Amino acid sequence: MAPFRSSTRAVAAALCCAAVLAGCGPADEGRPGDAAVRQLLERRADAVLDHDEKAYLADVTPARRAAERQVYRNLAALPLASWSYRLLSATGGDRVTARVQLRYRLKGYDSAPITTQEALLLRADADGRPRVAGDGDPDGQLWEQGPLHVVRGARSLVLGTGDPASLKGYATDADRAVPQVRRAWGDQGWTGRVILEVPSSLRDMEQLLDAPAGTYEGIAAVTTGEAGGHGTAPAGRIVVNPEAFAGLSPFGRQAVLTHETTHVATRAATAPGTPLWLSEGFADWVAYRDSGRSAASLAPELRRDVTVSGPPGRLPSDADFAPGAAAPAQAYEGAWLACRFIAATWGADRLIALYRSGADLRGTLGIGEDAFTARWRAYVKGELA
Repeated sequence: MAPFRSSTRAVAAALCCAAVLAGCGPADEGRPGDAAVRQLLERRADAVLDHDEKAYLADVTPARRAAERQVYRNLAALPLASWSYRLLSATGGDRVTARVQLRYRLKGYDSAPITTQEALLLRADADGRPRVAGDGDPDGQLWEQGPLHVVRGARSLVLGTGDPASLKGYATDADRAVPQVRRAWGDQGWTGRVILEVPSSLRDMEQLLDAPAGTYEGIAAVTTGEAGGHGTAPAGRIVVNPEAFAGLSPFGRQAVLTHETTHVATRAATAPGTPLWLSEGFADWVAYRDSGRSAASLAPELRRDVTVSGPPGRLPSDADFAPGAAAPAQAYEGAWLACRFIAATWGADRLIALYRSGADLRGTLGIGEDAFTARWRAYVKGELA
């Protein structure tokens, strides 16, 4: 499953606001000016990259120092290649809320910087110098959720706030997933490595994804990132729900991480118009293709429906995959069987070509959607009835 992190959306309105603020007259009395806020952000970024804890904490109020010390030490554990801030807006009086754009890149894993947004709460000291007094978006980043542990696998980087020993298992599974995805998809469009973020709970996962409580209950992992990376976009992160993941069998855990790693690999080739039956079905096809398991064992919910009422009348729609949909398991199983059918009938190379085309059935497979759907329905019935 691959939802897209809201923090990567366009920020044109906020940038316009920042431009207006930059052209304003003198700051309100007691309010730090935008220039002073920008200077604070530059010092903060330099301190992170220089591993200078003293300089980092010099711009923090005494009451906030313990929390910021933990954040700093978490950041110091990351293999940062870049880290920078851009002020988007600053509002308030002596207590300022600064909306900032954060850009950072992890060395060896990101092909370009990750872009996100943060809110810093600033307070001016006696001489008007701004200092960080709080976080306007607490727990919105993994490094803000408690002590961060970093486990480096051969092909993976696991970042987690839970039990350090359990993180090694995630790295082992991710290291197995990467070569499986590379055999199916190749190396084009991604680094051949994967980053996992493992928070301590479902609640913390939903904080990272800015999602309402319960949205991802029962979902073991999701992938963040923007569709359509144009070949230079950074890889997404796999964000794990540790509560759901813990209940999976070894096969289930491996399948989930291979599925999500496929989303990371295919991200640059996934257009906004790529139907979810193709992107989700392809990820499951990669995860299951070498399993040796039967269609009936891997699609039990759809098999039950087919036995009772026959195959579905249409391909799964995007809405069928949404959290809270009536029958998401059947949607995933039907999508997987659609991709399995394509690979079995036209070959794996043609399935990949279909994905890269954005689901141009006629141009890639020489068949229209209605005819394809009819043949898929017959295939589902043959495999599951």
